[in-house]
Amino acid sequence: MKHKLDSLITLACAGLLGSALAADTTTAPKESVFPTKPLGITLSVKMVGPYMEPADLQMICLFKHKASGDTYQGAAKDTDAHLHGLLSALRNRNEVVVESGETLLFTPPKDSIPAKQFMVIGLGDEKDLSLDTLRLVGRIAAREAVRLKAKHVAWAPVIRDEGNTTIEVGEGDRAFTEQMLSAYDTEQRLQAQGLAPKFTIDSLVIEAGASFFDSAVKQVGQGIDSITAELKKRDPTLYTSGMK
Repeated sequence: MKHKLDSLITLACAGLLGSALAADTTTAPKESVFPTKPLGITLSVKMVGPYMEPADLQMICLFKHKASGDTYQGAAKDTDAHLHGLLSALRNRNEVVVESGETLLFTPPKDSIPAKQFMVIGLGDEKDLSLDTLRLVGRIAAREAVRLKAKHVAWAPVIRDEGNTTIEVGEGDRAFTEQMLSAYDTEQRLQAQGLAPKFTIDSLVIEAGASFFDSAVKQVGQGIDSITAELKKRDPTLYTSGMK
């Protein structure tokens, strides 16, 4: 009887341990959601890589291809690996140059990453990188998300993961976010005036690594406040004359 009881206790403990381990492996990634919901978008900074988020549209940035070889480390390397080498293959064959503002859209290979669509937005020559570059990326991201009717959007700069330290990560995230929201506000105004098809973005995830998470949260939050104040100053009159 005692042996049977001991066996039951052992099995129960093993079950509890197994449940604990299972729970640990399914722990949600760290995420900071901004309560203001700018322009109705649930906007957050999330500690995930661009190969992890089940987005309708996952976006990253890449520098112009270098004949001497492109740098892939961290999230850039992992993303390329999860995509079965697709990014490096296209660049090494000179089929994608990734000039500033150039975009590449594709459907991720089967059983690779959870995103439905994947877009690369070009940064151009690495030596020319600036906050204005990321502001351009933000505007492109907003318009492409609307054009592709992507409800859940995710973006990772992966600039650090290409070996570049020119811009502080949080500052870059802020520049992107401000201009993404600015361009999206224009899209919403066009829609309200019957000049574009109706569509709304539900959520935007800014993906950040552990080392840059806190800075990203701080800077993106400040950017949201700043651009929200600026958007309130926009001219509310119709874009075209003669409209009512």
